[in-house]
Formats: sequence, C-alpha cells, structure tokens
Amino acid sequence: MPTRAATVATPRRSSGSGRRAWGYAVVFLGCAICVGCPSPNQGDGRLETIWGRRGISDGRLRKPRALAINSDDEIFIVDMTARIQVFNRDGQHLRGWRMPDWENGRPTGISIDRAGNVMVADTHYYRILVFDSMGNRLPERTLGGRRGQRAGEFGLVTDAVEDSQGNVYVAEYGEYDRIQKFAPDGQFLLQWGGHGSESGQFIRPQNLAIDKSDHVWVADACNHRIQVFDATGDHAKLIRSWGQEGSDPGQLRYPYDLVLDGKGHVYVCEFGNHRVQKFTLEGRLVSLWGNVGRQAGQLHNPWAIVQDSRGRIHVLDTYNHRVQRVRL
Repeated sequence: MPTRAATVATPRRSSGSGRRAWGYAVVFLGCAICVGCPSPNQGDGRLETIWGRRGISDGRLRKPRALAINSDDEIFIVDMTARIQVFNRDGQHLRGWRMPDWENGRPTGISIDRAGNVMVADTHYYRILVFDSMGNRLPERTLGGRRGQRAGEFGLVTDAVEDSQGNVYVAEYGEYDRIQKFAPDGQFLLQWGGHGSESGQFIRPQNLAIDKSDHVWVADACNHRIQVFDATGDHAKLIRSWGQEGSDPGQLRYPYDLVLDGKGHVYVCEFGNHRVQKFTLEGRLVSLWGNVGRQAGQLHNPWAIVQDSRGRIHVLDTYNHRVQRVRL
C-alpha cells in the first residue's frame, strides 16, 4: 500500500464497550430499524432503514468492506471474516459462504457480472475469484493468482467489473496502481495507469463502474477524484476527470466507491468524509448525506454503496458494522 494511503486506510478502533452499547441500541435481536424522516444535520437524504450488528454469526457483520446487488435486489456483502453473506434489500439474511483462503488477508471488492455471478477481488491473493449466486466457485473464471507487474499478474486487487461485451476490467493498488482489461475468455487485452497523480494515473483505484457506453469510471481514492476512460479500443483514453480534496460540499476525501444511476447522476461514497454525495456526470454537486458518528443517519468510514431497483442507496457503514438505506 502506498504510504499516503496507509495513513487513512486503518482508522482507530472504538472501545469494545462502545461498540456493544451501540449495537444493542441500534438493532435489537437483529431486527432492522425503520426511520421515517431525515436525521438532523445529515444533508438532503431521507434515511429509511438501518440493519446489521457486529458479530461473526450468520447475519452479523464485522468490518464489512464491499457490497454488490443483483437484479433481484439481493445484496452480497464481504467482511473481515472472509465471508460472503447474502441479504434481501431489507436486511434479512438469506445465505452465505466463506472464501477458500483468508490467512493472508481478506477481500476488498465484490461485483455482479451480466450472468448474475459474483466476482470477488481476493486482494491479498492477487486474483479475482468468481462464484455463482449460491456460492459455488467457477474455477475456470479465475483471473490472476500471481503477484507481479506483467500482463495478467496483479498487485493488490480492489475490484472487477464486466462491460456489455463480457470484457472484464480489474483494478489494483500497491506498486502498480493500474487497470487491466481481459477478454471474455480471460485473454489479456490492455492495461493503463501507473502510480501517481498525473492525469490517467492512480493512487489506489478502489472501485470501478461501467456506464451504458462501456466507459470505465474509477474512484481514484487517494487522488481524491473520479476519472473516466474510454477503453473500448486498443488503448485507454481519459475522457473526464473531476474532484478536489476537501470536506466542503462537492469536494472529496478518499472516495472509495461510486454508483451510476443511469439517469445522469453518479453517487460517490467517501471513506474520509463519512458521507455520500450525488453529482451530475460532469461533477456538479446535486445533494449529499451523512457525517461522522454512530447515531442513526451518521457514518463511520463507509466503504461502499449500491442502488436497488427502487432507486434507493444502500451504504456500507463499515466501522459501524451495518448498512443504512437512504433516498438521496
């Protein structure tokens, strides 16, 4: 991990008694809280539901780091126990499975491909693993597995997404900070990026999204910006970049995830500012929600967001060990 990223990627832990007290206050016997009105001083969003509780048993979460949602509004969450758990959109636990290896570290990314399979960024094993929606591994779909800078090798992988043609894009950080593109059969096609802050470079490209034109959107976390590329040809072309470091509305601090709503907006989840902001595709602020804390409607280093079929945003409130659902 780059030095700059390391200074923010491991926030201080609160006391165990504080976590237990909050867990009992927010969720009693694992039931979700429904909140009918906005929380004060949280911005423009309307908080609807909170669910989740710290723990390692089924349905509980321990430092959840990534989430994805499929066409049935099933939410897939990977946490620090190296489990993939599946919930419905209201937080009811449906099923789960554990990653095959976890001694070296836990995954930090998860996404759904066009067929509904689950692609997991197995970060510390330098690979992308693919499962069907029930947790059966598809070994023929594995990408990587060897650390290195050559084509098809990886550093610390953070995310993988699939475009409309079945091509897969994989982001990685550490020494290389790049994105690699692979054909549907796993053949390497191209790569771009490199560690740095110049246009087209990255410092921890934490998450990816694909728009309707198959452009690749990158949450360039430690450069505090969003970059957009056209990689449909034989090289990647930067077509858009915006973001300025800061905590004012419209500024960014460690954007860890982004979601495109298909209606001209992008939602950005900020690990450093403990909030979600809604922008136009050109980077103009539309609305925002959240601030730091442990109360309902507050966030503590959120890692990821998804949008369900009803247009609601589900926020992975990582260091509060829960999910909050908001209309923004």
